[in-house]
Amino acid sequence: MPQINLRKILLEAIEEGLSSLGDSPKQAIFFHLEASFEINRDNIPTNLTEFSKALEKIFGPGAFYLEKLIAKRLYEKLGLEFKDVENWDFLESVNNAKERLPLKRCI
Repeated sequence: MPQINLRKILLEAIEEGLSSLGDSPKQAIFFHLEASFEINRDNIPTNLTEFSKALEKIFGPGAFYLEKLIAKRLYEKLGLEFKDVENWDFLESVNNAKERLPLKRCI
């Protein structure tokens, strides 16, 4: 089985999720994440807690839907079935995807 670069795949899923808002808004969000929250685009996969908190500050309750979209894209990219577990947050969804991979991989 080929090595899966989970960090890269997660960043792609985040890019695609944010792209659902449009390219200009996506770029504005990345700028705002770096300028206001000191979260660099390339470091998002290693700072998921801060990324999630920043999205909540930017979008309020709407962040939940954006995070769910990102999680769905991540599962699709990993070839996993996404199950919408009501009480899971973004981090729990990402951790579940990591646990379900055939071999342990780190972000």
